Amino acid sequence: MAPEPETAYAALTHWYAQHARPLPWRETTDPWSILVCEVMSQQTPVARVEPVWRTWMERWPSPAHLASASPAEVLIAWDRMGYPRRALRLQEAAIAITERGSFPSTYTDLLTLPGVGPYTAAAVVAFAFRGRSVVLDTNIRRVLARWHGEALPAPTQTKAELARAEAFVPDDDQAWLWNAAIMEFGALVCTARTPACDACPLATHCEWNLAGSPADAHAHRRRPQAWEGTNRQARGKIMAALRRGPHDYDSLLAATTLPAERFGPALDGVLTDGLAELVSGQFRLPLASKP
Repeated sequence: MAPEPETAYAALTHWYAQHARPLPWRETTDPWSILVCEVMSQQTPVARVEPVWRTWMERWPSPAHLASASPAEVLIAWDRMGYPRRALRLQEAAIAITERGSFPSTYTDLLTLPGVGPYTAAAVVAFAFRGRSVVLDTNIRRVLARWHGEALPAPTQTKAELARAEAFVPDDDQAWLWNAAIMEFGALVCTARTPACDACPLATHCEWNLAGSPADAHAHRRRPQAWEGTNRQARGKIMAALRRGPHDYDSLLAATTLPAERFGPALDGVLTDGLAELVSGQFRLPLASKP
């Protein structure tokens, strides 16, 4: 039977105290530092995020610093973390915070920032402002699904799933600790492919484990995330070339090594999304500091 909230809280916060990774954003409650971390961590592994996050926080330690940078500088600093639109949305959020004059501290106000959705808003409330919020990322969803008998959660988050997650969040000022602990537990122990059930302090409460670890009931609904041959891969090649400097059409095509039929649509998308601009016959990052 799934653990009671009090049992789960005691077990996972004790585990967290012993096993949590010493990540730099856990050493601060600065909302800007945490917002940058959360945006970077969307669909990017922590190991790749940490060095880029450190560089960003040294270069742009406040929203005002990032707000004054050129988009080209921001995209170059984003490097190869993928989904570079996140970098521009983060800068837009920095501009909005700077114009506002203060950092929004409530879930509702955080949602007004460009690029900030329900998960990011909840995470900032929890980890920066130590407020009660339901932080529901992939790791937490998986842990809760297994406690209730499923190998993995459904591809799309449901209202019932959110309500179930909320029931586990304590009503005191330690709600942030619960969110941090269960998230880390999912990342390190209750992983997607090779969960370490022998190391789980709640194995005897996990319905999925007790049922013999049945297969993923939602497998037929999941679409594998391809990379080779995708438009996303083509866009990544274009962005990598533009981070090195401006190009005319032919030199950019050559630098990407893409076939023309893939290059054209990808370049159109990069331009439409504001990730590049065409100036005097040269494609470059927007408002590049070097022509």
